[in-house]
Amino acid sequence: MNRRTLLILVGLAIADLLISLWIGQQAYHWMPPQASAEALLVDHLFSFMTTLGSFIFLGVMGTLLYAVLFQRAAKYDTSDGPAIEGNVKLEVVWTAIPIVLVIWIATVSYQTYDRMGILGGMGPMAMGMPMAEAASVAPTEAEPAPINVYARQWAWEFHYPDPDIRSTELHLPVDQRARLLLSSEDVLHGFFIPAFRVKQDVVPGRDISFEFTPIRKGRYRLRDSEYSGTYFAANQTDVVVESAEDYQQWLATAVATPPFAAQNVAYEEFNQETQSALDLGWETVKPAPAPVVNYASSENDPHE
Repeated sequence: MNRRTLLILVGLAIADLLISLWIGQQAYHWMPPQASAEALLVDHLFSFMTTLGSFIFLGVMGTLLYAVLFQRAAKYDTSDGPAIEGNVKLEVVWTAIPIVLVIWIATVSYQTYDRMGILGGMGPMAMGMPMAEAASVAPTEAEPAPINVYARQWAWEFHYPDPDIRSTELHLPVDQRARLLLSSEDVLHGFFIPAFRVKQDVVPGRDISFEFTPIRKGRYRLRDSEYSGTYFAANQTDVVVESAEDYQQWLATAVATPPFAAQNVAYEEFNQETQSALDLGWETVKPAPAPVVNYASSENDPHE
């Protein structure tokens, strides 16, 4: 390989790297707003993988395009190419590079998940905070009891043990660690808030401790990410992140409200189908009755 060819290849590799880095930065704009501390970590990981994937894709496609345009056989040339085999260096290179890439991606992914610490307890230093800053935000009193999250076909219900409040809308104070205890009353469900970048399967017969930190006030959507039956798409509700003062005000308002039956979209749709003259001939699981709560979310509320 002469010097000119080497310089061209190096230049193309640098151009590929710069374009890939630019694409990786654009990946931050493809997601919903970053509404949790975990979203920052997940988006960094996604940007890293997008950059790496773009570099490989552009390199492979560029090589193929060059071969198609400049390495074609003559129009009527039907001869075979040269018989080349046993290139040990090439075999080692294209075996070693994927191994290194897989180990690199696995290491970065594990470190990201470990810093998130969404299953079980997590201290501020696990999020990469300096020791002095971590000490300043350390809790000085016992942590409150976790919020119980009940998933069922097809409705979400949230129970705040202290005070004793039940709601179909999840309210959380901003910049405070949210501690949940997930459980399912029937089948497998998925607790998924796109703006938070957190997802956890809710397994029947198991209580799963789940944590995250909301950092942006607003109203976001909680969805059932698993196919849990006919009306699983209706198994949605709002997550409201608000200031500590507004959160305490909401608790006071909810605890003073007598329990009532909340809106249940799946149950309403099921009743409409059963009253319809059209019989499709297959069995459908009857949705659970509307939960009895102190506070209910409206389907007409705006959300992000």
